Amino acid sequence: MKKIGVFSGFNGCNGGRLALDKLGIPIGAYYSSEIDPYANKVTQANYPDTIQLGDITKVGYTSFNHHIDLMMGGSPCQGFSFAGKQLNFDDPRSRLFFDFIRIRDELLPKYVLLENVRMSKESQDVISKYMGCEPTKINSSLLSAQSRNRLYWFVQYDWDLQKYVPIHIEQPQDRGIKLKDILEDLPFGEIPQYLANNWSGSPRGDRVKSIDDDKANCLTASMYKGQIPTFIKKPNPTMSKEGLLHVGTANLKGHDSIKRVYSDEGKSPTLTTMGGGHREPKISMGRVVNRRLDENGVRKDNQMELPFTTKVEVRQDDLSNCLTTVEKDNVVVNQDEYLWRKLTPLECERLQTMPDNYTNHVSKTQRYKMIGNGWTVDVIAHILNSIKVIEAYDDAYNQWHKMHNETKEQV
Repeated sequence: MKKIGVFSGFNGCNGGRLALDKLGIPIGAYYSSEIDPYANKVTQANYPDTIQLGDITKVGYTSFNHHIDLMMGGSPCQGFSFAGKQLNFDDPRSRLFFDFIRIRDELLPKYVLLENVRMSKESQDVISKYMGCEPTKINSSLLSAQSRNRLYWFVQYDWDLQKYVPIHIEQPQDRGIKLKDILEDLPFGEIPQYLANNWSGSPRGDRVKSIDDDKANCLTASMYKGQIPTFIKKPNPTMSKEGLLHVGTANLKGHDSIKRVYSDEGKSPTLTTMGGGHREPKISMGRVVNRRLDENGVRKDNQMELPFTTKVEVRQDDLSNCLTTVEKDNVVVNQDEYLWRKLTPLECERLQTMPDNYTNHVSKTQRYKMIGNGWTVDVIAHILNSIKVIEAYDDAYNQWHKMHNETKEQV
């Protein structure tokens, strides 16, 4: 397959390039339009040959020194999203879609892919009219551990008809991936520091107590200036049709959506830009229980002379990973409460099927933001695989046509 020229509008941290790499599609030139400096930093760290064009409103035909075969992008979704005010095209960010169309009409690339959120039928019809096809809805949960419904418009330019025509998108086969499949797998001795770094609250790293043997690893409650992150388990939680298993409500202030705690036996909710306020997805870590422990941290529930220790069980065996609570820390944890933690940036990368630590060139806050803004890479790769099929057919046809003409000339 020949090298192709690519323009990615609203490029983010280069999810489209990751998808093309997964497919082995060779790139001749890759142009990006993105105004987020942190996303651009991640792009350049991973793909220094990316040609940055900046603000899409200032991009035009003369911005390109190469022919563009593929144009793709996900125009800002805030105005369309049901989670927002639904200003639709009255939101100036939504109107950037028309800059995407303007550039498409100037370049006339062979393939165009557009992604966006579910939206009102009125807005969807406007986009479909300009794109030349109806969208295909795909939930990322088929290819990842995240429930993320998105609309995809994918077209090819037909030179005979002088217009864009749809490329059919098949639904991906379900890989059956659950949250537990993407969680970080750390050596047992690292779990205390790991939890300290990824719970809510303000951890005091110097107060972490780790016992480097096979018997106990404990985090003391004195690590935290505030309340230990616990939640009350829902009675008889059931799996939603999207594959989410909501098991409880966290002890947080704010909207109900940020309080939801999920089981790792299900899917993650849709990642957002997660700009603070506990918006990161939360998973259950274990149950708060009273146990009798000996001096080595081993459960001895039948030795009545031992006092109870309140702890959170992370492991389901007699070698306890626990968070112990002591009265002097003024931390109260009730029996039958459960512990939660946020998903880490690396785990969120895995939800978007990015390489591990792909975004590890900026702060944790910016990592969460760009991952939530990004594409599920394997979904994009699934869609763009059609390019390989079409190009292989065109190459075979051109080869046959060339041989046919040579045979006619010989006759």
